[in-house]
Amino acid sequence: MDNSIELAGQFDQMNTVVEELLKGNTPNQIAKRLDITRAQVENHIKTWKDFIHDNQAIRDRAKEALAGADEHYSMLIKEAWDVVNEAGVASELNTKNSALKLIADIESKRIDMLNKAGVLEDNSMADQILESERKQTVLVNILRDVTSSCEHCKWEVAKRLSEVTGQIEAVVID
Repeated sequence: MDNSIELAGQFDQMNTVVEELLKGNTPNQIAKRLDITRAQVENHIKTWKDFIHDNQAIRDRAKEALAGADEHYSMLIKEAWDVVNEAGVASELNTKNSALKLIADIESKRIDMLNKAGVLEDNSMADQILESERKQTVLVNILRDVTSSCEHCKWEVAKRLSEVTGQIEAVVID
């Protein structure tokens, strides 16, 4: 009986370690947070990965958790883009810059989470996604700045940017 209780405790600890890993925490951070050794954390992660490969139900559950976390990151990014747009309308550059940095940080954490979960085997893909998003932000800002003095242009660019970004672009009326 003691053996099954100990095994259940180890399984619970492994689940907690994996939850922390999927949140983007490093093995060192997890070890500190849970007051266990780094070797125990790494052993739990390895055991979990072995379980995932051997058990379809666990694999499905892990996919659901990963999809949920990815969805959460997407919602946070959408909210941050709303802040960027509102700050742009109000000409609050500090707020806008902070929100853009937040978006980059969230994307970085999401990619790190997916990478740690083994979804992204090739780090260059993650780097390319981040670089593409950075370039898109720069281009959108250039278009807004350049067209801001032309009444006709800024409406047309805002309309077309909305098609690309999927968000309604704000237009500042002088």
